[in-house]
Amino acid sequence: MSQTAPTLDQISFLDPAIQSDPYPAYRTLRDEAPVFQMPETGFYMVTRYNDVRDVLRDTETFSNDIRVIGSFQGEGGNIQQEMLKERGWEHVQTLQRADPPHHGRYRKLLNQVFTGPRVAQLAPRIQELVNELVDSFIDKGECEFVSEFALPLPGIIIAEQIGLDPKEILTFKKWADAMLATAQRPLTQEEVAEVTETELEAQHYLAKVFEDRRKNPRDDIMSGLVTAEIEGEEPYSMHELQNLMHQLITGGYETTTSALSHGMWLLVQNPKLVEELRSDLSLVDKFVEESLRYKSPVQGLFRQTTRDAKVGDVTIPANSVVIVRYAAANRDESNFDDPDTLDIHRDKLGTHVAFGAGVHRCIGAVLAREELQSAYRVLVSRLGNIELASPMPDHPIEPSIFLFALKKLHIKFDKLA
Repeated sequence: MSQTAPTLDQISFLDPAIQSDPYPAYRTLRDEAPVFQMPETGFYMVTRYNDVRDVLRDTETFSNDIRVIGSFQGEGGNIQQEMLKERGWEHVQTLQRADPPHHGRYRKLLNQVFTGPRVAQLAPRIQELVNELVDSFIDKGECEFVSEFALPLPGIIIAEQIGLDPKEILTFKKWADAMLATAQRPLTQEEVAEVTETELEAQHYLAKVFEDRRKNPRDDIMSGLVTAEIEGEEPYSMHELQNLMHQLITGGYETTTSALSHGMWLLVQNPKLVEELRSDLSLVDKFVEESLRYKSPVQGLFRQTTRDAKVGDVTIPANSVVIVRYAAANRDESNFDDPDTLDIHRDKLGTHVAFGAGVHRCIGAVLAREELQSAYRVLVSRLGNIELASPMPDHPIEPSIFLFALKKLHIKFDKLA
């Protein structure tokens, strides 16, 4: 993939080539159009570090209560909502899609789940699972890393935490893909109907689990959601429960899977770094932070302006869709020296915005870090001479306007332990 920066008129974030290697385009935008209106969609993309942080913290002007599908899918969005309304539960705004103070109603309970102490209790289980997954392929001397490791690790952990059967992770992956599909790229009306059928399948499965947890609560997130009692608040409705699970399932699988996959690809490309980490496992934490900055798994998320808003020299009209581009901010020269170089010893490692910022900062960040750190400590200790087993495709990233998921990563290695 070329590192030549495209001109403004060459930039389309619906182009698979740019989606697979967006960083040269981000350089052009930060330099020439730091608030860039996408000609294909009309969305405004914010790319400079300070602007991104300002937007993320101003929830009054830049609302999370947004239905991107209405802007992205046109009539397809209406088709989906009608199908959900008639046969399941239409989308309502919860957690990541809600603004303060309404947002706090959802965050309050989940903050009790994704805490440092609770994640610390999970650490032995995470390490056990990491080793089990490595055991399953290490004797072969090769694996398809995405499907054999990066997907099942966070998939099984989040399934266990929300009280679902971890043996069904491929089913949950299918559901997650369908739930995210309409926000990733324009679809035909037939494609919208197809992914909505899959989401309806997930909704009816989850509805049965919710009812079971009401009658037979367990020590899991789903039980906590259906039995939650918040003073002065009504219990969560089925619509709210469905949409909370929508976010937990999609977030639990997609983003950590992507982070793991890109981290391994970076290790393949930097064998000296693998040796450095193997010789001092305490550096793994720094590698995790730098890899999140360097290859942000969520390239950016959406906001909607509640009023005319000035960002830099650009006035964004009220009711506009804004893409807050985390990945572009994480390569901004104004905050990171030599940002296009992978450097685990750089200053300001912890200032990246891969998990967002402000009240909507990723609720699963502590868990994701634990999974990433546990994974790389084991991987660099047990696998040696890690190389690509087959070439990467020209466009290695799954088509998406906001995610950054690798399609495949075939690796080969020597067995160390």
